Amino acid sequence: MSIYTDAQSIIQQAIQACLPDQAVRRALEDRTFGPGRVLLVSIGKAAWQMASCAAALLGDRLDAGVVVTKHGHSQGEIPHCAICEGGHPVPDEGSFAGTRAAMELVRNLSPEDTVVFLVSGGGSALFECPLIPAEELEELTRELLACGADIVEMNTIRKRLSAVKGGRFAQLCAPAKVYAIVLSDILGDPLDMIASGPAYPDSSTCEQARAIVEKYRLHLSPRAMELLGEETPKELDNVETVVTGSVRELCAAAGAACRSLGYEPVLLTDQLCCQAREAGSFLASIARTHQDTKTSLAFLAGGETVVQLTGHGKGGRNQELALAAAEGIALLEDTLVFSLGSDGTDGPTDAAGGMVDGWTRERLSQAGLTIHQVLAENDAYHALERVDGLIRTGPTGTNVNDVAVVLIRRARRG
Repeated sequence: MSIYTDAQSIIQQAIQACLPDQAVRRALEDRTFGPGRVLLVSIGKAAWQMASCAAALLGDRLDAGVVVTKHGHSQGEIPHCAICEGGHPVPDEGSFAGTRAAMELVRNLSPEDTVVFLVSGGGSALFECPLIPAEELEELTRELLACGADIVEMNTIRKRLSAVKGGRFAQLCAPAKVYAIVLSDILGDPLDMIASGPAYPDSSTCEQARAIVEKYRLHLSPRAMELLGEETPKELDNVETVVTGSVRELCAAAGAACRSLGYEPVLLTDQLCCQAREAGSFLASIARTHQDTKTSLAFLAGGETVVQLTGHGKGGRNQELALAAAEGIALLEDTLVFSLGSDGTDGPTDAAGGMVDGWTRERLSQAGLTIHQVLAENDAYHALERVDGLIRTGPTGTNVNDVAVVLIRRARRG
C-alpha cells in the first residue's frame, strides 16, 4: 500500500457515498401524488443519475420527462424520458434545446398535475432559455468566469437574463404542483442560488445585480441592463423543496475513508471559498506544519474555489489548487495533496482534479516547467498530465462541490 493507493481509495469511497440514488429514494419512495399527470424534469450534471433512480421508483406513474445534463454524462435511455445534453460551464444550443423541451412539457398543466423537479449543480448553464441573444449570454458567462466572480454572483446576474431561472420555471408549471429534490453544490445550500433557483423564490435584488456589474466592470448590452432592473419572483405557492445532499456529506465520507485507512482525519472547513492557488498554498502550509507527526494525518477542506484567468492554458480549479500546493510540499516525504470535483469534471477538461506529492515540482522541472509559469498561464492540466498528476474518474453521477485532502503518511499499518 502506498500513499497514492490510499488517495485513490479515499476518492472512490467518498464519491460512492455521495451518489444521489439513496437521497432520491428517500425523497420519493413514500411520496404520493394527486390524481393528475406526473411529469419529471431533471437538470444538472447529476441529472441522469437522479432521473434514472426517480423513473425506476415512479414506474408507470410517470407520464413523461425531460433530462438535461452535460455532454457525455448521459448513460443510456430512461423510461418515459427524453434525454438532452448541453454545454457547461458555457451554455450551448444543446442547453437551450433541452430547456425548451422542458418548458413545452410543463405547458398547460392543471392543479391536479405534479412536476417532480430534480436539481443538481451545473443547472445554471444546462437549464437556460435566455432573454438576450445566445451569443451575448455565452460571452457574458465567459467574462464572469474569467473575472473570478463566485457562483452566487454569477447566478445573481444570469437569473435575470433567463426565462426559467430565479423562480420563473415554477411559474411556468403553475397551477401544477412542483416537488423539487435538490442536490446542493453551493456552500450553505441557498436554494435560490443552486442552478440559479428555477423553482425557488429569488432573494437577490436588482441593486445587487447592478453592483456586481460595477464590481467586475462587466460589458452588458442596453437590453441586458434593462432586464437587470426587472425583479424576479419573491413568492411561489406551488413548490415544495427538499435538499438531499451537500458538500458536508462529501467531507464526512472522505473523512470516514481516511480513518478506515489509518489516518486521523481533521476537517478544516466545508466552506472553502477563495482563489484556488491560495487554497493550495494554504494546504501546503498545513502539511509543512505537521511534518513531525508520528501518526498518519489527513486534513480535509470542502467547498468551491475560483480561478482568475491570467493566461490561455487549460485546467480547472481543482487542478490549479493541487499544482499550487506542489510548490509548498516540495521535497516532503510521504506527503500528498489532492483536490477533485465530485462530479468527475474540473473545468473544461476530462479530469476530475489533480494530485501532487513532494516530488511533483522536481518532475516538472525535469520536463522544463516551473509551477509559477504554469499557474500564470492557467495551464495546470497539461503540466499535471506530464507528471501523471491528473485524477480521472469519468462522470460520477453526483455533484456536491469539491474536496481537497492533505495526506501525511507515517506509521505503517497492518
